[in-house]
Amino acid sequence: MISLTPGAGAINTMSNALTSGFRRSIYGIFGQQLALVVHVCIVAAGVGLLVSNSPLAFQAIRYAGALYLVYLGVRKILAKAEESAEVAAGRAAEPGGSMFLRGLWVNLLNPKAIIFFLAFMPQFIRPNRPLLGQYAVLTGTVVAIDIIIMWFVFAAGAKQLKHFTGTPRGQLTLNRTFGGLFIGVGILLAVL
Repeated sequence: MISLTPGAGAINTMSNALTSGFRRSIYGIFGQQLALVVHVCIVAAGVGLLVSNSPLAFQAIRYAGALYLVYLGVRKILAKAEESAEVAAGRAAEPGGSMFLRGLWVNLLNPKAIIFFLAFMPQFIRPNRPLLGQYAVLTGTVVAIDIIIMWFVFAAGAKQLKHFTGTPRGQLTLNRTFGGLFIGVGILLAVL
């Protein structure tokens, strides 16, 4: 259910699918998954408990994440139609590494993910058994489900909007829409 909840990762996935195509959107999804693995490692190492109990650390991560999302939104809104139309036509596709890094930072700078995993993981961990295997199974399950949801729900769902990317005006509309969504999620992250 958490993967189906629209958030910054879903917005990033849909944006990548629209600008670079369904198949290439997997690069950003993989970046987002690496961030989830990092979050689980943070929780497993006990650092998540420190972050959740330190208002200063939590606020620093939260505001950095909010600023990054607003930055992505502003960049998206200011993108020129000619550039966007070229991308839509596949002539200037964004490098996979760039989409991967953006996906990584979008999820990595989400302190609520640490809090979620801090609340979620212990329910499934048996302290009297080896921890590494348990965390590996849980992490693999979360990552596999998130990849399926991101790619086959959000990226595939973005295909329904693909007709907008054929014209400069349509691409500008999508850029403004997704830019506004990134900014909105960034503002929500900062104020909630």
